[in-house]
Amino acid sequence: MDFGFSVFGTPGAWVSLLTLTFLEIVLGIDNVIFISIAANALPKKEQPLARNLGLIIALFFRVGLLIGISYIIKMTTPIITLFGTSLSGRDLILIGGGLFLMAKSTTEIHHKIAGDEKEGRTTKVKSAFFKVVVQIIFFDIIFSFDSILTAVGLTPYVMIMILAIVISMLVMMKFSGVISNIIEKFPTLQILALSFLIMIGLTLILEGFGVHVNKAFIYVAVIFSLAVEGMNIRFMGNKRR
Repeated sequence: MDFGFSVFGTPGAWVSLLTLTFLEIVLGIDNVIFISIAANALPKKEQPLARNLGLIIALFFRVGLLIGISYIIKMTTPIITLFGTSLSGRDLILIGGGLFLMAKSTTEIHHKIAGDEKEGRTTKVKSAFFKVVVQIIFFDIIFSFDSILTAVGLTPYVMIMILAIVISMLVMMKFSGVISNIIEKFPTLQILALSFLIMIGLTLILEGFGVHVNKAFIYVAVIFSLAVEGMNIRFMGNKRR
């Protein structure tokens, strides 16, 4: 695997960098949504630090995974059979991540409907802060496999992969606060976003069992749902005037 320090002298390298960066940003949309929801469990002043700290630590994990790319590729070797399906280390990580995401999102929906998501926040601030940061790191590591496999399929140069992931991570750090504020302002968007994350969790589980899911359909469904919810929010706003 070539690190590609000298490849930037060719136009094709820059095209690969721009294309991969765009794809990494698109793949990171669901990551930003989860980070924003997870950070909203903390006091307002703690949220930016939790988001940025989690993303920075996760960035080092991603770069480390890229440097050890040959090991990641070998993780496709089956190591266990479950329900008649041979599963590799990568598959098990995707399935575990999907189950975690579905359980976490379902719990958050329950708390928001019950109205107890802020209970105990003041007495366990430090513990909650650490817990949120760990969740952000864990979730980003799970989705690193998605983005890394995309990078491997697009370019053979590790340096281009690293730059694309660093740029996409900086974009997430820049806009995670904006998304967090929007989600916190409109409670219905929180439920919609959490429902989206449940769907992504199911997708990860299916991918782990070898069932390919075209994410274009998922994003189209989410965009349509957001458009409908946007019209609903605007209608309710006009109705209150």
